[in-house]
Amino acid sequence: MGMTGASGSIYGIRVVEELAARGVETHLVVSRWGRETIRLETDRDPASVEALATSVYRHDDLSAPISSGSFRADAMVIVPCSMKTAAAIAHGYSDDLISRAAAVRIKEKSTLVIVPRETPLSPVHLENLLRLAQLGVVVLPPMPAFYNRPTSVQELVDHTVGRVLDHLGIEHNLLKRWGVGGV
Repeated sequence: MGMTGASGSIYGIRVVEELAARGVETHLVVSRWGRETIRLETDRDPASVEALATSVYRHDDLSAPISSGSFRADAMVIVPCSMKTAAAIAHGYSDDLISRAAAVRIKEKSTLVIVPRETPLSPVHLENLLRLAQLGVVVLPPMPAFYNRPTSVQELVDHTVGRVLDHLGIEHNLLKRWGVGGV
């Protein structure tokens, strides 16, 4: 899992929390600006977020196990995913561990989910996201659903986190599903 410096660190924190709660082995990389964004947007210390993961790597450690195709991983999620990171992945520019690990997931044809956080989207952003989708990457922007009548920011966040977990194949009860339970 990668966390970059885009706004929306709460999404990444919630994903790490949910994976930890389910005993999922998690290898976490938080970029330099990802760490700063956690500090700016939340009351959490980046170290407390990293403590939830099974393994943690520095963003500049290209010798980390997750930088190799021989490392076995079921999936990778980058949440939040900056447009810089999306561009790097889309164009094969693996200058840090997050973009390198993502490139490995693409070449190994395993699941890669990105949660891009930017608005409005420029034509360059859209082209990069399209390129990623064409490569098989799941592009999952954090867009709130209102059919479930959320009453808190936490419910809005959990809806997106639930959709991420869906694409990772992890069971959860974080969201109300359309057509189930009266919605």
